[in-house]
Amino acid sequence: MVVYNFKQQFVPLIEMGAKQQTIRSPRKRHTQPGEAMQLYTGMRTKACRKLITPDPLCLSVEPLLMHDAWGIKLNDHWLTRDALTRLALADGFAAWDECLRFFSTVHGLPFEGVLIKWATNR
Repeated sequence: MVVYNFKQQFVPLIEMGAKQQTIRSPRKRHTQPGEAMQLYTGMRTKACRKLITPDPLCLSVEPLLMHDAWGIKLNDHWLTRDALTRLALADGFAAWDECLRFFSTVHGLPFEGVLIKWATNR
């Protein structure tokens, strides 16, 4: 089982089920479709807590490239402006521009990673 930590700004959206995806940097092992995932906030602190019980199941893991001039390439296809907006909203941002600023600041651009989607068992 793979564990993911989330910044506080995303916690309410995850807990109410509005955010059911995450964009992540490459790592040794990501969750795989069909696997249970554990979602936490505050890991490695006294404020650590699990966000969803029972554990959600991974639906998909898709390769992603984010570029400041071209947008997002998902599974070898560049997203339209409308699709960028939908992806940003689903990921917990108010708009595509906010999502782009966040990744530019936190990770730098261009950014290569994965889009992970899950389903809750509520």
